[in-house]
Amino acid sequence: MSPYALSMLMSSLAMGTIITLSSSHWFLAWMGLEINTLAIIPLMTKMHHPRATESATKYFLTQATASALLLFSATMNAWMTGEWTIMNMNSYTPTTILTIALAIKLGIAPFHLWLPDVLQGLDMMTCLILSTWQKLAPMALLILTSHQLNTTLLTLMALASAIIGGWGALNQTQMRKIMAYSSIAHLGWMTLVISFAP
Repeated sequence: MSPYALSMLMSSLAMGTIITLSSSHWFLAWMGLEINTLAIIPLMTKMHHPRATESATKYFLTQATASALLLFSATMNAWMTGEWTIMNMNSYTPTTILTIALAIKLGIAPFHLWLPDVLQGLDMMTCLILSTWQKLAPMALLILTSHQLNTTLLTLMALASAIIGGWGALNQTQMRKIMAYSSIAHLGWMTLVISFAP
């Protein structure tokens, strides 16, 4: 990959994260998440290997599902409240759908199954970006809306994540899968902290 294309993709990753972090409107937050997703897919497929293509396809389908759920939740909330602001989510159904959408985006159990498979087909640098940078924007949305989300569901998913991440890594011999389960466990602990003391 040429340095110009790589710098363009990395700046798109940064731009998508900054758009999501600085938005107070659901549509802008969704747009930033989509820019992030579309910017990392060429980085995932730069290694011309069938496993990398499979990882990129799995990642795209999972993230598209989560983005559709997030947009559906925001639309339902706007229909009920009359506004698109992130800080105003009062109804039970949109907040539950939002909790599930952010859990899918982050890879929190029981929506974690895509993460080990996706990381297995990537090179280490892309694994690092996917395990750290790509989690910043959804985690910021989770922190921003934590007082409005379904805390029982969030706590159960966090505990399941910590347990599955810890136990899943014990049985692995491949470094990328150990990294994936470590990411799942750490996301569980961070989500547990968010649900009790944001």
